[in-house]
Amino acid sequence: MKKRLLILVVFMFLAPAVWAQGCSMCTKTAASLGAKSAKGLNRGIIYLGFVPLSILGTIGAIWWKYNKNNS
Repeated sequence: MKKRLLILVVFMFLAPAVWAQGCSMCTKTAASLGAKSAKGLNRGIIYLGFVPLSILGTIGAIWWKYNKNNS
């Protein structure tokens, strides 16, 4: 249990550095478009990421519920 907690804590400290990465071309494009267009680009990226993350979340919730009932 302590090993899992340690791995989780290490991941949480390293995660912001990993999540902050981005495509340099997208960053330059967004900077040159202006505020309104950059907002639209960011919303489009979030929209495209929402579907796979929601599918993974649903599968994870079903798996967790199934394993919780078996215990």
